[in-house]
Amino acid sequence: MRTTRARRPAPAAAVGAAALALALTGCSGGGQSTSGHGPISITFLQKQGDQGYFVDEAAGAKAKARELGVELTVVNVGNDRDRSLAEAKKAIDNKTSGLIAVVPDPSAGPELVALTRQAGLPLLSADDQICADYTDPSACFTKGLVPRVGFNGATMGAAVGERAATEYTKAGWKAADTWTLSIGNSDIPVCRDRMNAAVDAFSVHAGAVLKTAKVWTENTVEDAHHRTAYTLAPKPGVKHWVVWGCNDEDTEGGIQALTEAGFGPDNIIGMGIGAYLACKDWLPGKPAAMRAALLLKGSEVGALAVQQMVDRLKDGKELPHETTVPATMVDPSNWQASGAVCT
Repeated sequence: MRTTRARRPAPAAAVGAAALALALTGCSGGGQSTSGHGPISITFLQKQGDQGYFVDEAAGAKAKARELGVELTVVNVGNDRDRSLAEAKKAIDNKTSGLIAVVPDPSAGPELVALTRQAGLPLLSADDQICADYTDPSACFTKGLVPRVGFNGATMGAAVGERAATEYTKAGWKAADTWTLSIGNSDIPVCRDRMNAAVDAFSVHAGAVLKTAKVWTENTVEDAHHRTAYTLAPKPGVKHWVVWGCNDEDTEGGIQALTEAGFGPDNIIGMGIGAYLACKDWLPGKPAAMRAALLLKGSEVGALAVQQMVDRLKDGKELPHETTVPATMVDPSNWQASGAVCT
């Protein structure tokens, strides 16, 4: 047991100063309300801004900002961790009212929180979780997690694993010559959640534990394609593959590598997350290795993030700790009616 020496009560002035500092900094997603202090301007830092999902997310955020009559600046920081911090500093210097961030790397979390706390700005994360105290959000205490709007990774992964098990059972494949291929960025907690939950759900619903090849990628089609091709080399004798990833890009890249290795659509069960690329495989109406995908409407996340930030800035409402948006499973039979947009 750790013991500490008793301390004398702090002077009243010191207590007052501490209380003022807490009021200004707030919790990990806090900050001052700007109600009554001029027009509201929000900065939305977004990774991979040219990816279909994030294009949709930015469009939803802009539409909501127009509806609410606030100024919104969307900044594409790509996959550059340092640029996300540099753009945050620039936004603060330009007197932005609040910051919404989809960080390329969650390790930027503590620095980003420190910047916004010092400036007295509210911070809201979208999609990926970030922590005020640790570079890895999975090690974070609940109170240190930045308020977030997005999807639940474990729920998504479980849905993917369950649907993959249904397709596997329908195909009549045998565990002896079937492997699963799990593809994604292991440094991103939500990716780990999705992929791990998919493995667990598949095993339960398929009634079989298959050998799994894991491929760590940058969540792009090109990288998933290249790294999967390398992984396939020492896997002779495998006749069938069940493939899932952190997003559509990972699964598409994996399917491309498998196709080049001689596996046709009848020997691949691909499961996407996003549906913005998966639906392209269904356009010709031919058999596709991509059997189904979770439809993620980025526009809903973007719009909800802006709404919550405006509520915080205008009315002083606390940012909810976690707001999850539902995802829908789509396939060649229903994707067009679902409103999925191919990009």
